[in-house]
Amino acid sequence: MANVETSLKETMTSIEGSVGAALVDYTSGMALGTIGGGKDLDLTVAAAGNTDVIRAKARTMKELGLKEEIEDVLITMGTQYHLIRLLKSRDGNGLFLYLVLDRRNANLAMARHRLRRIEADLEL
Repeated sequence: MANVETSLKETMTSIEGSVGAALVDYTSGMALGTIGGGKDLDLTVAAAGNTDVIRAKARTMKELGLKEEIEDVLITMGTQYHLIRLLKSRDGNGLFLYLVLDRRNANLAMARHRLRRIEADLEL
C-alpha cells in the first residue's frame, strides 16, 4: 500500500508522458496532493475545474436514470490528454486521480492500465 505522495510520484515516473498529477476531493474541489504541472498547468485550478466536470456528468447520469458508475473521463486536446479516474475503494469515495499527459509521448491505454494499478495500491 502506498500513501498519496508515493502514489503521485509513481504516477509521474511510471506513466510515460506524464506532465502532472493530482489527487482531488470532488466534494470540495480541493487537491489533496499534486505533483508536476508548471506555469502553464496550475494543478489546483485544474482540480477545482475538473470537479465541475465530474459533478456535471454525475448529474446527467442521474437525470438519464443510468445506474452505472463513472470509471474514468478522458478529455482529449491537441497536445494533451487529461484523464480523470474516480476512486472506487471504500476510503476513496468522493476522490479522483487526475493525470495530464503529453500526447506526443503518451500511450493512453497503458496510462489507464497503470492508473488503475496505482489506485489499487493507494492507501488513504
